[in-house]
Amino acid sequence: MAAEELLESWNDTETRRAIVDFVEAVAGDGPDVVPPEQRVAVFDNDGTLWTEKPMPTQLHYIVKKWREQMAADPSLAERQPYQAVASGDLAWLGRAIDKHYSGDDSDLRLIIKEILQITANRTVDDYAAEIADFYRDEEHLELQRPYSEAVYQPMVELLRYLEANHFTTYIVSGGERDFMRPMSTSYYGIPPERVIGSSTGLQYVEDDSGGDVLYGASFAFFDDGPEKPVRIWSRIGRRPIMASGNANGDVPMLRFVQRHPRSLSLFIHHDDDTDRGDTPYTSGADQAMEAAAKHGFVKVSVKHDWAQVFAQPPTA
Repeated sequence: MAAEELLESWNDTETRRAIVDFVEAVAGDGPDVVPPEQRVAVFDNDGTLWTEKPMPTQLHYIVKKWREQMAADPSLAERQPYQAVASGDLAWLGRAIDKHYSGDDSDLRLIIKEILQITANRTVDDYAAEIADFYRDEEHLELQRPYSEAVYQPMVELLRYLEANHFTTYIVSGGERDFMRPMSTSYYGIPPERVIGSSTGLQYVEDDSGGDVLYGASFAFFDDGPEKPVRIWSRIGRRPIMASGNANGDVPMLRFVQRHPRSLSLFIHHDDDTDRGDTPYTSGADQAMEAAAKHGFVKVSVKHDWAQVFAQPPTA
């Protein structure tokens, strides 16, 4: 299908034309054509495919679990990160992510340590069911709408446009892999086997009735920054020809694809100061903005390139 039919939420800008020119070149019959099996595109999730403010969706889930734990053991509130939740200083959690993107992981390590306690010794099936319930029952904290309606409509259209031109699309996120898998098909049309993300260590156990995979109490890997290209190669076995991200941790992935002789790196710039529901910010993306200018990433302006942000307007 043509771009005119699938990219309806994109304004007719230089950015949209750069995307269409790239796809038509690699999927056409000219000198830049790339075989379909090599047409791999990778997308960050938080801030790229859906909104990540006021906090990434997984932090919403984690905060909910920590509140339940503090109800059972109030002494937890005396230390971080529980202290931030108990005091209502949820911005502390967001600042921990921003500090990570600036190279300081001191607070993030505290968060990860306590995140591990949520899943330790649970089966992957049990966790997947709980996450599916979370997506069904919870709403975005600011938009007051289901998380399925906090997805960026232009990016979903871009996924469909790429697939119509025989691209294979993957999610490559610093978020937890198994937190994204229960929604990736219904939200993005990307099956769980094409979701690459951070992961807790796993172990296999069995009894007379069969076997299970359980979460351990240690972190296996954090899929961010330089780890993203490593995980892409280990999971896909190909260098993608297209990547899209919005934060400092996405720069290595955006640069990794540029070694291909025909590639496109998209940087999503959150600059929309209107009332369409997306929060403008540069925190955690300052290095990515510099890299975009230095290395020729195609910058997507939420304000100017997207005719609409979400499939439906956010409620007041």
